[in-house]
This record gives sequence, structure tokens and C-alpha cells, in this order.
Amino acid sequence: MESRATTLVVKVTCGTEALERLSQGFTVASTALASGLEVSLWLTGDATWMAVPGRAEDVELPHAPPLAELRDALLEGARVTVCGQCAARRDLTPDALLPGAVIRGAAAFVEEVVAPGARALVY
Repeated sequence: MESRATTLVVKVTCGTEALERLSQGFTVASTALASGLEVSLWLTGDATWMAVPGRAEDVELPHAPPLAELRDALLEGARVTVCGQCAARRDLTPDALLPGAVIRGAAAFVEEVVAPGARALVY
């Protein structure tokens, strides 16, 4: 029998142009966190905006939990990382992000997803 993952790495690659996928990534990550898994959320592409104050508050999707609430739970209990290249393309610096969100590069992502016990999902 396969052992349960100890870390779930969720990479969200879209923004509000793919609202359902964006919401699903945050929903799965927060559900995993609530179930006791260690969670690492990576925000890439236009998902990086969700780590900026006020952005997730403007997102609404019928029959989905508020994205800002999911984001806040993840900031409190998970690792939330913004892609370094994606941040640079959007002129985002660490001080532009919500407390708890950090900017890291691809090497850190690779390190997380190949770690023993890690599982990765991409939305």
C-alpha cells in the first residue's frame, strides 16, 4: 500500500481568466490544510496577483467559498510562494505581497516537489 503524502504542493498557474481553475486550486489546497496535510501553495502567472492585498477580495465565483478566505487560511497555515519570474514580470516585490507570502524561484519549486512524501498538483 502506498503511503500518504506528507506534503501537498499545489501550483496555481492561472488568474481570473480561468476563474474555476483558480478557485479549485485554492479550494484543494485549503481542504488539504484543514485535513492536516502540510501544504505548499505556489502562485504563478496571473495567480501571483492573489498574494497582493485586495486582489482576492474582488474575486467572486457562484457556489464557491470566497477566495480571500481560502487565501487567508493558507497564508496562516501553509507556505505560500509567488514565482520569482512571475513577480518580476508584474513588478511585484516582497513588500507588495501580503504577510506570509514569499517570492522564490524554480529551484525551490523543484526541491519541494521531489522531496520524499511530496505530491504535486497543478491547476
